[in-house]
Amino acid sequence: MRLVALVWRNMLHRKTLSLLTILSVTITAALVVFLLLCSEGLEQGAEKGYGPFEVTIGAKGSASQLALNTYYHVGAPTGNVPYTLVGELQKDESVDRAYAMTTGDNYNGFPIVGIEPGYFASRYGTEKQMAEGKMYGKLGETIIGSHIASSLGLHIGDKFQGAHGLIKGLEEAEGEDHEDESAEEEHHHSFTYTVVGILPPLFTSDDRAVFTTLDYAWAVHEGQDAEHREVTSILIKPKTLIGAQAIKTKYGQMNNVQAIYTSKAVADVVNVIDKGTGALTVVTIICILLAAGTILLSLVAAVNERKKDVALLRLIGKSKGFIWSSLIGEGLLLTVIGLVCGILAGHFGGYLSREVVFEYTGLQLQSFQFMPGEWLLIAGTLGIGVLASAGPALQAYRVDPLQLFKS
Repeated sequence: MRLVALVWRNMLHRKTLSLLTILSVTITAALVVFLLLCSEGLEQGAEKGYGPFEVTIGAKGSASQLALNTYYHVGAPTGNVPYTLVGELQKDESVDRAYAMTTGDNYNGFPIVGIEPGYFASRYGTEKQMAEGKMYGKLGETIIGSHIASSLGLHIGDKFQGAHGLIKGLEEAEGEDHEDESAEEEHHHSFTYTVVGILPPLFTSDDRAVFTTLDYAWAVHEGQDAEHREVTSILIKPKTLIGAQAIKTKYGQMNNVQAIYTSKAVADVVNVIDKGTGALTVVTIICILLAAGTILLSLVAAVNERKKDVALLRLIGKSKGFIWSSLIGEGLLLTVIGLVCGILAGHFGGYLSREVVFEYTGLQLQSFQFMPGEWLLIAGTLGIGVLASAGPALQAYRVDPLQLFKS
């Protein structure tokens, strides 16, 4: 009798227990793969998230909040800073590029961002051309990220009205005066945006933002004369690292203004998230232990059920090694099937959830990219399968065949 055929027949003989074993391994492997995809998305997002803009200037407050709002379009801004700072920065010898940003409105929950068109060439390079249409050039013209275009079905020439706040209904949550709120919304609804371009996939949070001219906020909200205009933040590409230090020191000393190292602020956020994922790691470890326990119980049950089979195989001349291999092989076969199903399920689950994950977190899941950590997953899972199989196999290996047959 061929070993492979025997292993396969034995596994099919206990369909329910084999299915439960495979299912436990599948769920564990899928969970680990999904966590690896999220971790890789977080690392890539942190790396690509702010481009060359090593220094960011905004209102006093949380440095992490300023970085998240400016580069990831998450959360509320820390406040506003005078627009006159932009002119000063552009004349500063330590500054290579400086772009002001205005935010505060949304369209269907996606942020509307005002920024100079040069931002895209500085961050993504000239090779990133528009997927469709052209760059905005005057008030009311917009370009939209690829995620918005696909999720909302917007095309070149479509028109829409924005709403106050970074998400739908934010103004109600802030408890604004109803009369002022109604007037504000009425003015928002009278201001029409026109889509003139669609960005290619950039694989950053800019894929889920609407971009327009810097002065849109002043036009929509009114009440800001030319001398007292404000912006949400200023993105700065320094010429050198020494220049970055000089910029941070100089502008960080101003009243109601903070200058931050963007990389440090983003790293602080990533560290906080890493600590939060510790709980998920614990859950994953528990799942791995449960999967190993399920394999162990499955093979213990197999040994107890097939004592006479084992005895008969030994009496007809099959070696202890053959018995050992059949039991180890059964555990490995269950493990391999569950592992393959789990890896496929993890990647497919990442593919199905990529739009939702990106919309709510800004993380890009490369769902069909093989993660380096998956090699460790494969080796570890197979190792656990062998270890869980070794105990029952050793039990059958040591028992005398005549005793098994008599019992």
